[in-house]
Amino acid sequence: MHTYTTRGTCSHHIEFDVKDDNTLTKVKFIGGCTGNTQGIAKLVEGKNIDEVISLLKGIQCRAGTSCPDQLATALIKYKEKNN
Repeated sequence: MHTYTTRGTCSHHIEFDVKDDNTLTKVKFIGGCTGNTQGIAKLVEGKNIDEVISLLKGIQCRAGTSCPDQLATALIKYKEKNN
């Protein structure tokens, strides 16, 4: 399980796993708007992390970011660390 501390969002952490084939699993936002973050998690689970980054990067809510954007940032950081 990987944990990312978010910035500028109501959620304060994102937990996720990535399978060997770069498929995203077990996405969970800690804090934030429960319905929205659960929906995001359900929609991205099983998708390739590059696809998720492409779909979510740059989505704005407040403070120049959003929970989806922070998930994209978390996955970018994951890739930088694990490649």
